Amino acid sequence: QQRELNSFLWTIKRDPPSYFFGTIHVPYTRVWDFIPENSKKAFQQSHIVYFELDLTDPYTIAALTSCQLLPQGENLQDVLPRDIYCRLKRHLEYVKLMMPSWMTPDQRGKGLYADYLFNAIAGNWERKRPVWVMLMVNSLTEVDIKSRGVPVLDLYLAQEAERLRKQTGAVEKVEEQCHPLNGLNFSQV
Repeated sequence: QQRELNSFLWTIKRDPPSYFFGTIHVPYTRVWDFIPENSKKAFQQSHIVYFELDLTDPYTIAALTSCQLLPQGENLQDVLPRDIYCRLKRHLEYVKLMMPSWMTPDQRGKGLYADYLFNAIAGNWERKRPVWVMLMVNSLTEVDIKSRGVPVLDLYLAQEAERLRKQTGAVEKVEEQCHPLNGLNFSQV
């Protein structure tokens, strides 16, 4: 029963009440049917909604992209062991070759092309820090490719909040997410 599911919703008792809802960075269609009604109702009744990051802000997206890059003049080939770099390069060539067969007719109908999608996900990979390349590679699976074009839960809720004219904000800055990941040493990555 939907009402018996763990809602990941916490209520902060005050007048009016505030809510804290834990989200996950996956296409919203994978989880939407499992989000209990109390969470959806809290969202609908809220006038102000804060997210981890403001994924509707072009500055946020640009800053996320920028923070993933190695320092100027460095390339991934310079920081990865040669064998790992070669395996990564071969794997990305394989993914690029397979992507057209992984895409759905719906994606093609919306004008998504495999080359465009590959470049959107893996473009400039040779300039990215190893931790971000690892995250990128983990998202280059057939299942993940088939769901591209569907917003992740956070973005979907932010778009809904904008559509419903709710006031929105973010509780974190890009740097607060980037610096800890960029601070991992190579063996941790």
